Order: sequence, then C-alpha cells, then structure tokens
Amino acid sequence: MRAMVLAAVAGLDENPEPLQLTELAQPTPGNGEVLVEISVCGVCHTELDEIEGRTPPTQLPVVPGHEIVGRIADLGPGCSRFSVGQRVGIGWIHSSSGRADENLDAAFRATGRDVNGGYAEYVTAAETYAYEIPEIFSDAEAAPLLCAGGVGYRSLRLTNISDGQVLALTGFGGSGHLVLQLAKYLYPRGKVFVFARSETERAFARELGADWAGDIGESPPQAPHAIIDTTPAWKPVLAALKQLRPGGRLVINAIRKEDADRQLMADISYEDHLWMEKELKSVANVTHRDIEEFLPIAAEIPLRVEVQTYTLERANQALHDLRAGHVRGAKVLVVSEFS
Repeated sequence: MRAMVLAAVAGLDENPEPLQLTELAQPTPGNGEVLVEISVCGVCHTELDEIEGRTPPTQLPVVPGHEIVGRIADLGPGCSRFSVGQRVGIGWIHSSSGRADENLDAAFRATGRDVNGGYAEYVTAAETYAYEIPEIFSDAEAAPLLCAGGVGYRSLRLTNISDGQVLALTGFGGSGHLVLQLAKYLYPRGKVFVFARSETERAFARELGADWAGDIGESPPQAPHAIIDTTPAWKPVLAALKQLRPGGRLVINAIRKEDADRQLMADISYEDHLWMEKELKSVANVTHRDIEEFLPIAAEIPLRVEVQTYTLERANQALHDLRAGHVRGAKVLVVSEFS
C-alpha cells in the first residue's frame, strides 16, 4: 500500500520534506480490530508537533495522521460492531483504559504517533475506537470532526460556560471554525468573539456568525467569561489571560506549544493576568466519549465544515501551508476515491 512515512524527527526548516512516499505491506486486523480502507485523512497541527519533535513518535518510522475516514475492508476475530463496507472514522485516541479519564491514562496510545495512522491507503484500529460517520457529511467534511471537532467539543465542555455568557476563541483554523458554530448552537443567547491574526480569518469568523472579530492585541466589546486558545504560540496565552473577566477560565487546546515566543511568558503579571480568581486549564488528548457524543450533535446542527484538499503525495505541502497559517477551515488529504 502507498503511505507517507516519517523516518526521522526534525524541524521543517531543516528537513522541508519529512514525509516520504513508501510502499508498505497492508496491515492485518488483530483480535477486536477492523481494517479500514482510507478515503481521506485530515491534516492536524499535531502532525507538526510530531515531526518537529515536540511530541515525538514512540516508534520510527511511523505513518502520521489521525483524522481518518474510510470503509471497513475486513474484520478481525471477535468484531461485531461494524460490517464490511461500512463507513467509519478514527481519531487521535487509538486505545486506552476505557475509563472516563482515559485521555490522561498511562495506557493512552495515539493514532499516527504510537501506531501507524492515516497518511496511507489502509489502517487497523480497535473497533471500540472507530465511529460511525453521520450521512450528512462527505468524507472530506467528516475528517476534521474526528479531532478538530472532537477535541473542540471537549474544550468547550471544559470552559464551564453557560448560555448567555461570552466565549472567545483565539486562533481560527480547523478547530476554531467548528467550535464557533457549536457554541452558537448549544448556547444561543451567548456571544462568541474571535481573536485571529489575519483579516482573512477574521472575515471567515464573521461569516460563520462571530459577534466580534479582532486581532490578538485588541480588546473586545465585553470581557469574555471563557477563552479557548487553539494556537501553537505563547503570545495569545498572555493576551487571553489579560482579556478574561474576573473568575474567567482560559482553556488551552494544544498538544504542545512552540518555543519561538516562549520568552514572552516572562512578562506575566500576577495582578494583570492571574489575579481575581482567573483559571488556566489545558486539554489533554480526547476520549472515546468526546467523539461519540460530538458526531451526532455535529450532524444535528449541521456544522458547516470548510476544507481544502490535497492528494496524499502532497502531504508535505499541506504541512507547510498549515505551518504558514494558510488556513481557511481544515486541510484534508484525499487518499482514495470511493464511488
């Protein structure tokens, strides 16, 4: 099978083409596993974190990718949830303990980092961590829902926000454009503000219903009750803490932060950024429950999912475009065309 393989960890500046097109043996599903013929796989910022060593793979070489949509090609022994030909999705959580806090468990293993992922024609997964995709979404539209959407849903839950309150989003890419719509649906009396670095992103946010959109350094019309940060940088963290109202909560939805502007955190001021019972909470991974609950809600709304597609062979270009901030919605690799 064709696969884009990561053989070594290095920065994109040092190694502009970290993924190499390789022929690999088609995997065989084990006990309780399904074999999925992949249609599409989303491109997530976490892939950059893996490639550049911020959350390095536990094995090399490895096939990245964890926003996978495809069809069941084969069933391993003991499988009963799905049938051959059924469309399913696979997300960041490959396996864990199954407990409510399985995202924090030492047993947590990630798709595309700890095991081979979706930048390939086939992948195996435990049937308990595969998900039925709502019919309303195309394959490409469904891919970002498996991570950007699922972890965005988790982030929104962790804000503890209630209807009528003000939510702000820092960064407006694959996850942000889904969370905005989700928040508008779940909390219709509330307001959603968006902080984004480019006018293109801000215009897209307004198009999707943002009540206000401005640059990271600007002050919104009201102090938010909660802010979700989805950026790879530190500057938005400092800015968000300053913008929060007393008792507000900042939820950081990122696997890792980059080092480029980390020194800015030396400017943190207790009275400006932390005092008045402000809270800071990180999002660690995603659980089975998050994805399973989120997908039906996404279909009920239904979410408008904006995607830009690339062929599998152009995965490196997709990563460079993502890193450069050339994002409107989410980026998706098209692996196979199903009729």
